Amino acid sequence: MDLQSTLLSALSQYGLIAVFVSVLISSVGLPLPTSFLLLVVGSFVASGDLDFVSVMLAAILGSIVGDHLGYGLGRLGGERVLHGLAKVLKAGAVVQKAEDAMQKWGGFSVFLSRWLITAIGPYINFISGITNYRLFKFSFWDVVGETLWVGVYVGLGMVFSDRIAEVSDALGDLVWVIVAGGLAIWLLRKLILSFRKSQLPT
Repeated sequence: MDLQSTLLSALSQYGLIAVFVSVLISSVGLPLPTSFLLLVVGSFVASGDLDFVSVMLAAILGSIVGDHLGYGLGRLGGERVLHGLAKVLKAGAVVQKAEDAMQKWGGFSVFLSRWLITAIGPYINFISGITNYRLFKFSFWDVVGETLWVGVYVGLGMVFSDRIAEVSDALGDLVWVIVAGGLAIWLLRKLILSFRKSQLPT
C-alpha cells in the first residue's frame, strides 16, 4: 500500500484526527503527501462529509504545532539533529537548499516554504531554531503561510472534487514553473545590478 492509500485509509477511519496528525508529522520532516490529502479533504467538505471550519482548524493547527516542534528541536539539538534527520531521510541536498533560502530571504523563506517550496519547509523550521531566529517572527510567517497553504488546497479540493488526481499533478507542475520563474527573475536582477556596477566610473 502506497502512502496516498495509507493516508486515505486513515482519513476514512479517523477523520479530522488523521488530518491533524498527518500534517503535524509532515511538518516535522517525514515525507507524507499531505497536499494531496488536503485536496481529498476538500472534496469531502464539498460532499458534506466533513465540516469546512473543522477541517481548516485541524489542518492549520497540526501544521503549526509540527512546525514549532521542528523549531524547538533545532533550538535545543542544534545542527546535530538537523543533519542526523537529513542523513536518515537522505535529504542532504534539500537541507542545503533550505540553508540557501534562509540566507537569501531570511524570515520570508518561512512563509514561502509553507505553501510554495514545501519540500524545504521542515528544514527551514530546524534552521530557524538553530540560528535563534526570533520566535515571534517565525510564528507570524508560519501562521500566515500555513493558513494560505491549507486554504488553497482545501478550496481546490472543494471546487475540483471529481478530479483530485489531475489537480494534484497540475499543482506539482505549477509549483516548479513558479520556482523556475522566480529564479529567472532573481538571476536577471543580479545581472542588471552587475552590469550597472560595471558602468560606474572608477
